[in-house]
Amino acid sequence: MANYSLADIKALREKTGAGMMDVKKALEEAEGDSDKALEIIRVKGLKGVGKREGRAASDGLVAAHVGPTADGEGATGVLVEINSETDFVAKNVTFLTLADKVLAVAVDSSARDADALLATDVDGSSLQDVVDETAATLGEKIVVRRLARVAGEHVEVYLHKVNKDLPPQVGVLVATDAAGASVARDVATHIAAYSPTYLTRDEVPAETVESERHIAEETARNEGKPEAALSKIVEGRLNGFFKENVLLDQAFAKDPKKTVAQVLAENGGTVTGFVRFRVGA
Repeated sequence: MANYSLADIKALREKTGAGMMDVKKALEEAEGDSDKALEIIRVKGLKGVGKREGRAASDGLVAAHVGPTADGEGATGVLVEINSETDFVAKNVTFLTLADKVLAVAVDSSARDADALLATDVDGSSLQDVVDETAATLGEKIVVRRLARVAGEHVEVYLHKVNKDLPPQVGVLVATDAAGASVARDVATHIAAYSPTYLTRDEVPAETVESERHIAEETARNEGKPEAALSKIVEGRLNGFFKENVLLDQAFAKDPKKTVAQVLAENGGTVTGFVRFRVGA
């Protein structure tokens, strides 16, 4: 029997995220040599990349960075989502190190989406190659799912943990003018909780508005509402849709008697853009 201890098994599991039996088999094959066992796990992992393609990667984390623009006149925020198959891997140090690398490459590159980011050169290889190598070590499908950038006079970041033992799984970037900086943090936490889809009513696609209007009218007719009241009822329900999905129309989380737009107006500020990621959503 190869010479290795429970501590060796634990250390290799923490480094790779691999299962107990996979680690023990690798140590047996490597005759107790942890470095060789790690190599065995990685080789087997690379061979299994194709097999993992169809598996779901719905766990993971979000990571963000905010820094000054090149001209120093404002700020740019970068938000990325990196997925794993399990929460066990999501909190693994190897996965966390990869997330730091992905974010750093995103910050330094001009990539506007995940595909462009993964094609970015990293020390002579693509970022996709780096991700695949890490996936081989961890034995799970790893996906860089999304990338977003937000720029403005001020950019606020808010990362939220849905489980205190796991990395952040909800991330928000909010861009405001200088006057809006004082309430940007509160607006960011509001967005994390209320997940608006649009900033203003004008951003809602016309076909979406028309669809909601049609649904509201058909629902009212099926409820037997009087014909004379239909127009008012439809507009009321359409306003309800806006209040649920449009940031500026939503009731403010810290003071539901006011809308987000009212809170911003009281501070003389404006939100110019936002993005919200929730892992797997």
